[in-house]
Order: sequence, then C-alpha cells, then structure tokens
Amino acid sequence: MKVLLLNGSPRKEGCTFTALNQIAKSLNKQGIETEIFQAGNADMENVKEAAKKLEAADGLIVGSPVYWASPTGQIIEFMDKLSSLAGKHMLYKPAAAIASARRAGTTATLEVLTKYFQFFQMPVISSNYWNMVHGNTPEEVMQDEEGLQIMRTLGTNMAWVLKCLEAGKNAGIEKPEPEEKIKTNFIR
Repeated sequence: MKVLLLNGSPRKEGCTFTALNQIAKSLNKQGIETEIFQAGNADMENVKEAAKKLEAADGLIVGSPVYWASPTGQIIEFMDKLSSLAGKHMLYKPAAAIASARRAGTTATLEVLTKYFQFFQMPVISSNYWNMVHGNTPEEVMQDEEGLQIMRTLGTNMAWVLKCLEAGKNAGIEKPEPEEKIKTNFIR
C-alpha cells in the first residue's frame, strides 16, 4: 500500500514538508509506503506527473502552508488541475488535508482542501485534533509537540483505514459503483 503526500508549499523543505515528513514516518512504521511530491508548482507537466503517482497510490494527503488565511494559490491551482485530470483516480481513496501556519488560518485551509475529497467521495481521515502544525520555520514546527502528535496520529489513522479497506476487499467487499452525475438545466 502507498500514500501520496502533496507538498503544496513553494518551499520544498519548509514547514509543510516537515509536517508531511512526520506523517510519512508514521505511515512507514505501519508498513505503508509513502512519497512526498512537490506540488507547490502547478505547471501542467508537474500535475501530470502527480496524476500518474496518484493512480498507483491507495491514499492521498494534501498539505498547504497558510500565508493569507487560506491554502496557497499554488496548491489550489494544482488541485483544480489534478481533480480535472485525474479525478477518476481520486474516487473512494482515503484522504486528508494538513495545514501549517505561524498562527491562524488553518481551519479555513483545511475546509477548502477537504472539499476536493468530498467531491470525489473520498473517506476523510482525521487525527486527535485539527490536522495542523504551528511554527514559522521547520525548527519551530519541530517544537510544536501537539502538532507533531497530530501528524503522527493522522499517519496511524490513515494506515488503519487503508488496512481495513484492504481487509474488506480481501473479504469480497467491493467499492460502490458511482452513480452518473445528474446534469441540471441551470445556467452557469
């Protein structure tokens, strides 16, 4: 089993990466393979590369720093393109969003990112608090003991759900067949 972790920060090894790395370590301890993908660049070739990785992944975690009280423009653009290009590969895969902030804007960020998962009927994985870390530098994030625990717990919970889904599949329980979306006559 494998989880793809998208780093929505333009900083390759900043605070968001530090949080995602904690989740990856927790997943690895549970026998789950991980890959942290730099999604802070919404160039279409980068999105296509992520789409290929998403197709092979069993779960998805999307992380974003908070600069202006919401996810970065880069990760929103990236997720818009990824959803259009590879939404069929998102369907029913467990997913989680994380936010990294100096102080505030985290819950708004989580809400925005989680809506992508809801659209594709993805089970949303939670932790023992909102999925966030605080700090202005990776070193400060590493001092956020509660945030680090939240990230570890999120990894453990994702591993558990993936193993439950695998056990269900092995017992003959299939994913539901999605209904075709209803087309409306509303003018957009």
